[in-house]
Amino acid sequence: MDNKPDLTKEIPLTEATFFILLSLAPGPKHGYGIMQEVELLSDGRLKLSTGTLYGGIKRLLEFGWIEKVEHPEEGAPPRERRLYQLTDIGRSILKAETERMQQLVSLSQRINSALIV
Repeated sequence: MDNKPDLTKEIPLTEATFFILLSLAPGPKHGYGIMQEVELLSDGRLKLSTGTLYGGIKRLLEFGWIEKVEHPEEGAPPRERRLYQLTDIGRSILKAETERMQQLVSLSQRINSALIV
């Protein structure tokens, strides 16, 4: 019997949540780094306010999709800013949402191709 959680119940994600998770995919970041990365990844279309960002971070911490990193590297000095990273479940949620969006794009491309005569 498969005991994996049904991730389809967690998606679709809001755009802000998707971009926060996506920004953490390469590795840990602090809040300001997440804000900058989200703006970069969205080509400047999505600019998170501090309230939206930290509200999202709080929610993602509660869901267990991200976690705080106290000392990301051995021997690194403690940081004043908190670092956040994806958890395994957060990475799985991001993957499930990405696959869902890829299916939507594929469907749209097939339909658009059929309409072009």
